[in-house]
Amino acid sequence: MKAPPMLPLLATLLVAASATAAAAAPATAAPATAAPVVSAAWSRPAGQGTTGGGYFTLTNPKGPADALVGVETPVAGMAMMHRSSTQGGVATMAMVDAVAVPKGATVTFAPGGYHLMFTDLKRPLKLGDSFPATLKFRSGAKVKATFVVGLAPPVAAASKR
Repeated sequence: MKAPPMLPLLATLLVAASATAAAAAPATAAPATAAPVVSAAWSRPAGQGTTGGGYFTLTNPKGPADALVGVETPVAGMAMMHRSSTQGGVATMAMVDAVAVPKGATVTFAPGGYHLMFTDLKRPLKLGDSFPATLKFRSGAKVKATFVVGLAPPVAAASKR
């Protein structure tokens, strides 16, 4: 049986289209940018309607330099970044718009330094509770974290031995 006259033409067009698409596609896909990593996130107990603090360690082991530019959490009316410092015996605290996270660096958010402030808490933060937050970066990355409510930073699993 003889093939219909259009079949060889369609096959040729299909092969040509596939070759054109393959040539237009990049040889390798661009690697995904690694987002900074959040660890040891914690907050102290605080009453509903008051202000709580957020502390954690932020590392950037693989990605390019980035900056933390915002935080969202359902437990607070607003979440802000602050930096406390002491100069000449005078303690100050100021809101910051961004915190740089250089490539290969670790930035610590702790009492007396960088920290988050969760204002107008929608519920009390009780000892042993936890709550979610999303950290937003200049690169567009969004990193989810779970803050544990305690009196001190969580103890790392390695140091529990």
